[in-house]
Amino acid sequence: MNRRRPTLLAAFTLTAAATLTLSACGGASDSKGKAEADDKVASADTGTRKSPSPSASASAAAERPKIELPSDLTYTFEWAKTGDREKDAVLADREQSIKAVDLAIAHQDPLDKAYLYFYEGEAAAQTQKYIEAYVKAEARTTGAYRYYGEVVDVSDADSASLVYCEDQSKGYDMYLKPKRIDKTAVTRNSYVLYSTRLSKNDKGAWVVGDLTSQRGSAKCQP
Repeated sequence: MNRRRPTLLAAFTLTAAATLTLSACGGASDSKGKAEADDKVASADTGTRKSPSPSASASAAAERPKIELPSDLTYTFEWAKTGDREKDAVLADREQSIKAVDLAIAHQDPLDKAYLYFYEGEAAAQTQKYIEAYVKAEARTTGAYRYYGEVVDVSDADSASLVYCEDQSKGYDMYLKPKRIDKTAVTRNSYVLYSTRLSKNDKGAWVVGDLTSQRGSAKCQP
């Protein structure tokens, strides 16, 4: 879930099977699957279409946590509907798992139920540390985030992968006491390539078990 963090988390790095940076715009991480992801990721789509809402599919059949975020947080998912039920379910659940992390940060709760629904194992443990850093700093996320260039693959009934880009150029940290927004200049590191591995849990939801990133990826530049 994952973000541009110019000051607050400048050196904060998570590990989820491989090295993952969910932190500062100037940070970087070397992911074990980076080269593989670079070859697969699609070019950035500069359109403005919104992602489709989850339909009556296998994914939508499971009850999902209700995610209501502050009005100053917005997301644009430029993820086209594939027509494949399971692939579309993967995309829909990944949208929710991304938002769930920001919800936990907004709640200032490292054990918020919504994100724990969508993350498991090491990914859940490291995401908890990420949220804890915001709680300690009395800060949360704000601004606009854009997602594009998705490549989704469902290898079997319970396993999938998703590669995509995030535009963090308009996303920021907001300190709560006193309230102020930390804005920094946009650089190539404002664009991040992610590679995720997901599995279907016993409730029929696609949950994140492994997440790696490459900040400043050439594949994600505008």
